[in-house]
Amino acid sequence: MSNRKCDVALAHLKTMVSLWLASQSPRRASMIKDAFPDAHCQGLEGVDETPTASGTVAEKVASICQAKANAIPSDHGYDIVLVCDTVLADPDELNALMGKPNDAVHAATMLHRLSGRRHQVWSAAGVCVHGHWSFFTEYAVVEIDELPDEVLVDLVLNESWKGKAGGYDLAGPMGVHAKIIDGSTSTVLGIPQAAMDVLASIA
Repeated sequence: MSNRKCDVALAHLKTMVSLWLASQSPRRASMIKDAFPDAHCQGLEGVDETPTASGTVAEKVASICQAKANAIPSDHGYDIVLVCDTVLADPDELNALMGKPNDAVHAATMLHRLSGRRHQVWSAAGVCVHGHWSFFTEYAVVEIDELPDEVLVDLVLNESWKGKAGGYDLAGPMGVHAKIIDGSTSTVLGIPQAAMDVLASIA
């Protein structure tokens, strides 16, 4: 079979696998649709994202992810279901979380605390393949430059903080002011690399 015919056949196989990304994150959707162009991307409603576990950040983000997995109906009808959650570890208290900003003032406070410092970004994912769940939790270390006041103001006014843990989006405007010191880009953007590897092996 020619390379062209192989590519066409593989693309057809990908469309035959139905996948539900149970997330409203456009970053996650973009990553998933590279491998599963027909993936259904729709977040869950009414899931309490308060961590049910105490202890480490890893345990907390994993507990949120587990709650999302528990909310998936058994009759969902997809070959694969993916649930995810991402949190930031507080740079001043490693086992505390920095959630999503409530408003612009909250976002400005978060960004000011992260300015000129390193922090951990944790992502957890549950992958359900034909009814069988596997869970993954990973972290990456991100360093943010010292942010001048005018940059902080711009980051708040452009509203790129909305819906983002820690108040920033590495793939958005913050990308020119931050770099990954350790770990993978996919983990920072919302899906652990190990989960992406599993999906790639299926696709």
